[in-house]
Amino acid sequence: MFTGLVVSILLGAVLWLISSFIDNGSGAVAKLWESGASLVAVVFISYFIFWMIKHGSSMAGEVRKSVDDHLSGRGLFLLSTVAVAREGAEIALFAFTSDNKPVYLGGTLTGVILAALLAWLIYKSLVKLNIGLIFKITLIYLILQAAYLTGYSIHELLSAFKELGLLNSDNFLFNKVYDFKDTILDHKTGTLGILLNVSIGWYSRPEYIQFIIQILYLSGFMSFWKKYQIR
Repeated sequence: MFTGLVVSILLGAVLWLISSFIDNGSGAVAKLWESGASLVAVVFISYFIFWMIKHGSSMAGEVRKSVDDHLSGRGLFLLSTVAVAREGAEIALFAFTSDNKPVYLGGTLTGVILAALLAWLIYKSLVKLNIGLIFKITLIYLILQAAYLTGYSIHELLSAFKELGLLNSDNFLFNKVYDFKDTILDHKTGTLGILLNVSIGWYSRPEYIQFIIQILYLSGFMSFWKKYQIR
């Protein structure tokens, strides 16, 4: 577990350094980088969501059986390292592509501390968890955040096109569905907006195309999950 955390932190540090370097360049370059990085994150996370939906119902039993049948102490160490590193990589990607990185980083560190405490309590058999419920909550959160990242990548791409002069600022593609800038619902500065952004992928002033793509992604994966549960 500790090794996986170290790998995740190193990945997050590399992404942070790249982001800082890019932000010192032109606005268009930074926005293109944000858009591309978000799309890459969406691809990886979407694959993991698909895998979770497909194997989620039998995942716990399969893991236990594989551990009992095949894994030595070294194998179990490698498995736990890869598992934690994979989850940590997703968190690093979320933090890297977030609008308010310091807030997201603070929340991530708090979550890691709480997770470590919970793991210790489970190890000491002081707490029992409903694995099925945790799986569903995690999956819903991943779908919401991946949908947000999909829409956000489109938003940053449009902004880059505007910076490059390929689109005028009055182009219809920049029309907003709604605009809660400088209110409590602002996803960058609003108290409630930041909380909603981190928890459900709320964006306070989306363009129509951004909003539609985010909703399509969300509804598509939710429908796929529901269809798989019926089987």
